[in-house]
Amino acid sequence: MITELGAFALILSLMLSVAQTGLSAVGGARRSPVLAGAGQGAALAAFVAVLVAFAALIHAFVVSDFSVANVAANSHTAKPMLYKVAGAWGSHEGSMLLWCLVLTGYGAAMAIFGDSLPPRLRAYAIAVQGALGVLFLAYTVFASNPLARLAEAPVEGRSLNPLLQDPALAAHPPFLYSGYVGFSVVYSLSLAALIEGRIDAAWARWVRPWTLAAWSLLTIGITLGAFWAYYELGWGGWWFWDPVENASFMPWLIGAALLHSAIVTEKRGALPGWTAFLALAAFTFSMLGAFLVRSGVLTSVHAFAVDPTRGVLLLIMMGIAAGAGFLLFGLRAGSLNPGGQFRPISRESAIVLNNILLSTATAVVLLGTLYPLIREAMDGEAVSVGAPFFNLTFTPLMVLAFAILPAGPLLAWKRGDAKGVARKLWIALAAAAALGLVAYGVVQPRKALASGGLVVGFWLVGGALIEMADRLKLLRAPAAESVRRARGLPRGAWGTTLAHAGLGIFVLGASFETAWKVEAAQALSLNGSQPLGAYVLTLTDVGTVEGPNYLAERGVVTVVDKAGREICRAAPERRFYPTGSQTTSEVAICPRGLDDIYIVLGERRAGQGGKPAWLVRAYVNPWVRLIFLGPLIMAIGGVVSLSDRRVRLGVGRRTREAVS
Repeated sequence: MITELGAFALILSLMLSVAQTGLSAVGGARRSPVLAGAGQGAALAAFVAVLVAFAALIHAFVVSDFSVANVAANSHTAKPMLYKVAGAWGSHEGSMLLWCLVLTGYGAAMAIFGDSLPPRLRAYAIAVQGALGVLFLAYTVFASNPLARLAEAPVEGRSLNPLLQDPALAAHPPFLYSGYVGFSVVYSLSLAALIEGRIDAAWARWVRPWTLAAWSLLTIGITLGAFWAYYELGWGGWWFWDPVENASFMPWLIGAALLHSAIVTEKRGALPGWTAFLALAAFTFSMLGAFLVRSGVLTSVHAFAVDPTRGVLLLIMMGIAAGAGFLLFGLRAGSLNPGGQFRPISRESAIVLNNILLSTATAVVLLGTLYPLIREAMDGEAVSVGAPFFNLTFTPLMVLAFAILPAGPLLAWKRGDAKGVARKLWIALAAAAALGLVAYGVVQPRKALASGGLVVGFWLVGGALIEMADRLKLLRAPAAESVRRARGLPRGAWGTTLAHAGLGIFVLGASFETAWKVEAAQALSLNGSQPLGAYVLTLTDVGTVEGPNYLAERGVVTVVDKAGREICRAAPERRFYPTGSQTTSEVAICPRGLDDIYIVLGERRAGQGGKPAWLVRAYVNPWVRLIFLGPLIMAIGGVVSLSDRRVRLGVGRRTREAVS
């Protein structure tokens, strides 16, 4: 009965989204508060209906209702409760319902919190959001229904992919989709503004908080995915340039460009057309990610294998949404006000250069992701594009972007003083260069490129700190004055500093971990040892343990340093899941400050003298913690900026009345 209620609620949400679109569009065209208000009510009701459907799906997973096809394919009675719940979005059908839940949720948020928007623009934006809801809900109802029943229910389900049964990955999709779909609000606001022909500073102020929220959530989602890949897949790395990883990275890059461009449009009224273009592109790349993951064109542990028909439907939906947006943009582009002028040396110019580099980097990632698919479609030849391509093309672009990043906030609007900025930043540059040289001279083996990466990371962190010190007039004014300025500084400024410093921390971790990782692999019998950098690993025991839905071989590895002092006892596992007959590795990690000692227990094999042996792979990953700490600080910076009332609420009442 609950499942049927959920199925009815899902169909009802589609009808309500149709009503939301029609009522809001007509209300905006006729300037009718009654019709526009009815559209807002439909948006709220559509969200509630999808929430009921989603709750019904979770209930089916919790009670192991195998008469629901989605539950039978992705759950099992022996599965822990957390993964039963996570199974609701661990499949293609469930993930699409989660997408629709977030999409209608953002529509409801616009209806509730959109008072700062001009009534007509708000009505059009809610109408566009409703139209997106119609597209995705229609696809979910008719082509990918997660609540469809089976004629004959099996006794047991097939369970969820064991690799996906992990706490980090359970939280990964909700954060990722909140970021992905958050750009739908920016898309809707842009389309609404293009319909009205009013891409201006006030519009950019309304767009910025939604972009900031989506970008921050997407940052958390990507970081959770990278952390899961790091400790769950057992290969010792955190980023593989997998096409599905790239699919989430591209909207993140465009979202970062949009954040900076929207500031120029808001503060100076410049670049309105370019900002609108980025707003449309951000959600387009989000939809591209949905297509790549769910179309079946990619083979990845992250991807859902579905039939080609549904892939074609997703491609058509993406074409409709993106095509409508860019067609309207093309029709309106000639009438958009180009905005204020600025000199080559100015904050605007620094942000423009930042946008060019980020957009080019996104194009490089797009090319590297799609080229194998295009090549295979054209001549049937399977090719791969991996890290060497991206290291050669993407990395130099980002180094250039990082080089100019600290200077941007210190430059004045319209006309900047390059010499004055250089005088402020020379300490950061000198300190970064000195620290890079120290690393090159001390850390063995000596690696110039990696030391250069450290220089870039220290430069970003130092630049962010100097920019904040400049705002507070540290060492240039009495301490009491600096404290007073700190108290009065907008939260948005603190958020910017955190985001830029977090980026530098990430670069430090990525540069150090990638270059100076130590790896060892050896088949060890019981009490056998192998060296690993400054440590020695000894396999002291291997036993069998039984988990809630798996059997495991668990090894005990003792880690000692060169002096013989015990550092830790690690317990890596090799798990077998009877349901699905799949085997996975459970990594053991010994944290050592910023470093990790990372140990994987491999398959059993014959050792010397016929004794059983196990392949033990181990890594020392130096500074790897910074790789995950940096993006977390960036996301916190976004949240801090969003907590700034001036950013969150957009325009004030007087401005709103003036532009209504």
